[in-house]
Amino acid sequence: MNIIIYTLVILTILYFLLKFITNISSKKISKSLRFVIILGLIVLAILFAIGGRFLLSLPLTLASLALLKLKGLSIFQLISLFRLIQTLRRSGRFSFNNTQNKNFSNLSVSESCKILNLDEKKKLNKQDINKAYLKIQKKIHPDVSPETSRLSSIVNEARDVLMEEIK
Repeated sequence: MNIIIYTLVILTILYFLLKFITNISSKKISKSLRFVIILGLIVLAILFAIGGRFLLSLPLTLASLALLKLKGLSIFQLISLFRLIQTLRRSGRFSFNNTQNKNFSNLSVSESCKILNLDEKKKLNKQDINKAYLKIQKKIHPDVSPETSRLSSIVNEARDVLMEEIK
């Protein structure tokens, strides 16, 4: 008997919900859907951060900012920023847990090329290096986001290493 009552209640709620949705404009529905997605991304980012998975919370946070259109980053910019963080973590020059780590003073040329997303086999010139440097710095400059100041300093160092190499 309870199943019949629960089914009737659920169907009644579903009926009124669908009736309500048909009377709403599509603009309001899209705004509401955007809000729900942003809220979901923020909640997931917070849950990942609490669970210690900071590397997973960063893309979710940036995706929610992109949806908000506040200094939004495109999905391609998010992917390139995520690749930059992974490259730096693999080389041991970036860690979320230790903010006082200043152990990134001797970058190799190949690491610098990876950081700036350049092909080390090609002959590099100052224009190519500066172009790649500016492309990354537009995304991670501390004026855009104060949390990326460490990344910005590493990118600065990578550019300096490559500039010294071509002299």
